[in-house]
Amino acid sequence: MKKIAFLFCAAACASGAATAGDINTLYRLSQDEFRIMSEDMGAALSYKSVMPTESLGILGFDVGLVVSSTDVSRSSAILYNASNNGGLDINTLFVPKLMVAKGFPFGVDVAGFYSALPTTNIRLMGAEVRYALVEGDTFVPAVAVRGAFSKLSGVEQWSMDTKSLDISASKGFAMLTPYAGVGMVWVNSSPQASTGLKAESFSKLKYFAGVNFNLGLFNLALETDKTGSTSTFSFKGGFRF
Repeated sequence: MKKIAFLFCAAACASGAATAGDINTLYRLSQDEFRIMSEDMGAALSYKSVMPTESLGILGFDVGLVVSSTDVSRSSAILYNASNNGGLDINTLFVPKLMVAKGFPFGVDVAGFYSALPTTNIRLMGAEVRYALVEGDTFVPAVAVRGAFSKLSGVEQWSMDTKSLDISASKGFAMLTPYAGVGMVWVNSSPQASTGLKAESFSKLKYFAGVNFNLGLFNLALETDKTGSTSTFSFKGGFRF
């Protein structure tokens, strides 16, 4: 938990000076390479709730630090060419996030996050609104629909946003609550005109599943996500009440 917090704070406090992993040489890419990068980064940076489906309730909060790891080996060489002096020489992209969720009346939950990726110029924020179709009880699982978005900032040569819609279900067993869902993610990836590249817009099918461990006020969650052909694993530690 302390290590996650350190990574997040280090990224959030980074100066505006160029760093090794800054994405600032998109002009080196072909259009096909930009599309592949957009698919992997769209999957990595799209909204991931990392919490069970059941509503928090009017007094409920969920606050946590999340680290997501996405397999970007397909676009590893592309990210290398797109970054300052090849600074993004990676097969796995780690995204630390501070997330806050609040319950409201009528089965509505609202949540949001902020992220700053260490050693890069990537900043990211997002939000979701979730509505409980079924509140769930001892015998019936909770079912909810969620709309969410995320938006990339900090990269002069590139802008990207994602929108998603999904449905999920969860069922609690004592301190353990497994959940799963399916949905769609829409990605808009727009390069600066000076790069010579064209914008890419596309949609990808999304599957996700996870488990939440509630240990009193302290809370842990693990989630796996597959958006298109790109896989992500997320861990969250925080407080849920």
